[in-house]
Amino acid sequence: MILSRLHPIEEAVRSRPAEIEWVLVDSSRRDRRVGELTRLCRDRRVPLRYGDREALDRLARDNQGAVARLAARGYVTPEEALEGEKGRRLVIALDGVEDPQNLGAVIRVADGVGAAVVVPERRSAPLSEAVARSSAGAIERVPVARVVNLRRFLDSVKEQGFRVIGLEAAGTELYGVDLTGDLVLVLGAEGRGMRRLVAEGCDVLARLPMSGELASLNVAAAAAAASYEAIRQRDFSGRRKD
Repeated sequence: MILSRLHPIEEAVRSRPAEIEWVLVDSSRRDRRVGELTRLCRDRRVPLRYGDREALDRLARDNQGAVARLAARGYVTPEEALEGEKGRRLVIALDGVEDPQNLGAVIRVADGVGAAVVVPERRSAPLSEAVARSSAGAIERVPVARVVNLRRFLDSVKEQGFRVIGLEAAGTELYGVDLTGDLVLVLGAEGRGMRRLVAEGCDVLARLPMSGELASLNVAAAAAAASYEAIRQRDFSGRRKD
């Protein structure tokens, strides 16, 4: 896999330096960002190369003065995605999100709320440079698991004490739903939404209130709104204002 944006390259160097084949830097660059990256590579003993702008452009035209080649980010097992403190585990499950920018944006949200991400093997964007770029490097920190059958995964996690909440325009208002405890939030692709069998596997179908003319939010925006409502209920709902 080739990375061509500075932030994802830095995150990869920090999190898995042994899996990076090399980092190629524009030899004409003398600015602070590229200097920080080269120092980080030396500290983590990542092979560092220098080349002209044309050499970098041949590998990735939209690079920011550096290009890295590394092993593709691997998936964790579903069991690893469910690890964490019981009663506070949060998982975002995506049903049919095939756009890599959307998947990367959801992974960035998951990093912010401390969640794992679960996707089905079919009908899901693979982990790629486009996903890494749109995640702003969060792909290096967030556990992403792939399951054969998403409905069966939901059934199994309910047996382990998780509540499964699906986001659906026809559902009850999200702010009236209990989002505390171990939780899986399920979101479908834009337009199609969740498949029927996946929706039937949810304990509750909930919707975000929409006051304007739009019927729904982008999947990453919806994941952020629902996830942070879960965080609010867990950590802030009982606090008194000073």
